[in-house]
Amino acid sequence: MSVHRNARCRGPFGGEGDRADGTDCSDPAVFEIARYGLPPLAVCPVHLGPALLMASGVLWPPEIRLIGRVGGLAG
Repeated sequence: MSVHRNARCRGPFGGEGDRADGTDCSDPAVFEIARYGLPPLAVCPVHLGPALLMASGVLWPPEIRLIGRVGGLAG
């Protein structure tokens, strides 16, 4: 998981290049969603659900990887 520790949330739409705007989220990414023909989409817990529904190229059934940890949780 240490490779992605500095990843920032790109949800909920996951635009690339000039279309990368669309979110003001600067939270750290906790999940990575696999997409068809596009790089994986890194998202925070808040944008996981919306990204599954709205981001382009999301596989179905979705493939989601844990790439970080949510701070403040015990255990």
